[in-house]
Amino acid sequence: MTVVTVGLDLAKHIFYVHAVDGADRPVMAKMLRRRDVIPFFASLPRCVVGLEACCSAHHWARELAVLGHDVRLISPAYVKPYVKRQKNDATDAAAIGEAATRTSMRFIKPCTIANQAVLMQHKVREMLVGQRTQILNGLRGHLAEIGIIAAQGARHARALADILHLGDESIPEEVRAALLPLAVQLDYLDVRITEADAAIVKLAKSDPVSNRLMSISGIGPVATSALSASVGDPSAFSGSREFAAFLGLVPRQNSSGGKPRLGRISKMGNAYLRKLLVVGAHAVLYHRKKHSDALRCWADRLLESKPFKLVAVALANKLARLVFAIMSQNSRYRSVPAQ
Repeated sequence: MTVVTVGLDLAKHIFYVHAVDGADRPVMAKMLRRRDVIPFFASLPRCVVGLEACCSAHHWARELAVLGHDVRLISPAYVKPYVKRQKNDATDAAAIGEAATRTSMRFIKPCTIANQAVLMQHKVREMLVGQRTQILNGLRGHLAEIGIIAAQGARHARALADILHLGDESIPEEVRAALLPLAVQLDYLDVRITEADAAIVKLAKSDPVSNRLMSISGIGPVATSALSASVGDPSAFSGSREFAAFLGLVPRQNSSGGKPRLGRISKMGNAYLRKLLVVGAHAVLYHRKKHSDALRCWADRLLESKPFKLVAVALANKLARLVFAIMSQNSRYRSVPAQ
């Protein structure tokens, strides 16, 4: 039995493998428990191993690469077309193995532990920010029940927490006692988020790719470190437009018969990276200082006839293309005066 390609369907405890030979004939389909995965692949000759890029995929990619296998991570969206009816784990493993052999398939470079640590820093910060927003909204809602309201914005909501700390006479003591833990938790989250921001800035300054990306207007340490850790190898993309499409910053197409039909942006790919680029585009548009940069002048002309948020997404598309160019060419952004 000669095994050339193996599709591995990952799970927490039960894994399924589907192996084929050089003629694409199935030679093995079996279930493995977690403890048996490494011994099983250690007994196989070097072969192509396909994995869906899902939870724990990067860990298993590193483990199997140590055994000498050619590990190929594939986006789940690209595996789905190869599933033949009746979805189950065994069918998924067969589909993964088939997708791994396609020459036109775009594979994902396995992350290193260092890359995953950077991304975990971002995810933890994002979670803490979400919890802080939840607490601010909770304070607004509860205090509104007793007639105390604040203007829009996080700064004004923090004033409510200050009132709780100081003990304003307009707040009954039993209400203050109930809501004070939220104010205390808010202070704790502020400290943790500040520490996370400082850690991300330190990581960005120590990374040469992030330093080059920060030369682009509207892209700061948070966005650059996330892009550097997430993208990995830009050569996996055929060009800057494909990279922007990967981030979901291009219009969704429904074209047929030679008639192009474009809709809203697709919002596919990494939502976190897309959000950071759109936020960076907002920062560029809000910067009203006089300038001669061609990119900003282009955005200003577009604002004359298009809505603000539409221009922000269009500018985020441009920023994504600049990111791809800088990462693939190992260069820095050079501002070109508008003609």
